[in-house]
Amino acid sequence: MPNLKVLKNRIASVKSTRKITKAMQMVAAAKLRRAQDAAEASRPYTERFNAVLGALSASVGGSDSAPRLLAGTGKDDVHLLVVMTAERGLCGGFNSNIVKLARTRIAELQANGKTVKILTVGKKGREQLKRDHGDKMVAHVDFSEVKNIGYANAQEVAKDILARFDAEEFDVATIFYAKFVNVVSQIPTAQQIIPAAYETDAGADVASTLYDYEPSEEGILADLLPRGVATQIFSALLENGASEQGSRMSAMDNATRNAGDMIDKLTIQYNRSRQAVITNELIEIISGAEAL
Repeated sequence: MPNLKVLKNRIASVKSTRKITKAMQMVAAAKLRRAQDAAEASRPYTERFNAVLGALSASVGGSDSAPRLLAGTGKDDVHLLVVMTAERGLCGGFNSNIVKLARTRIAELQANGKTVKILTVGKKGREQLKRDHGDKMVAHVDFSEVKNIGYANAQEVAKDILARFDAEEFDVATIFYAKFVNVVSQIPTAQQIIPAAYETDAGADVASTLYDYEPSEEGILADLLPRGVATQIFSALLENGASEQGSRMSAMDNATRNAGDMIDKLTIQYNRSRQAVITNELIEIISGAEAL
């Protein structure tokens, strides 16, 4: 049985840990509100933007004049996976769930004989993937020094991806991120961004109206599709930001509760050990008195 000093030090240590996790929980809760507002505010714009692009894409169809970002290269031999995770840990399964989805996709593509390239955004995804797939990594984007993710950061990632596509380094690009639902639910999501794939249902009201475009649909798409890639990446970054803070808040709340339970158990153990020590001392005193 540990002595009283060891138990007392352990209790003090766990109490210090509980203070830290409680503070981290409160900080995450404050950041979550701003991140959630940003993510939810971006959704109507992203959905409407995608709806317009979906309507334009449907009108262009499979014509020979369709932009390359929409038509693709005509093959899908080389896939670029853009894995977007956090720069820091201590956020539950947020990073691991995204990486797990990416690992599953990598295994599927390799089983089908495809070539896989990986571009990571965030240190934690890079650290987890480089152990098994370090040879597939082509680039890494570090936002650890960026306090607030903005559209310019998304454009930075989009320019890199588009430059690689123009250089014919890959055929298909997919981003991996976590879609924010609530504090306890973040859904790992894979979304293809090149060739551009838009759901026509979301833009049914746009497609049902006839428009005359100036310039042509192809010209408008050629200008809007690169912006669409940046918009989808920016939306994913915002969803990731909210998901990270929600997951961290939940993880730190669980850690604080676990620390409280451990303190209670250690306190009971300390009291029992202290009672045993006092009882032994009393027995020794009584035994000594009787011997006299």
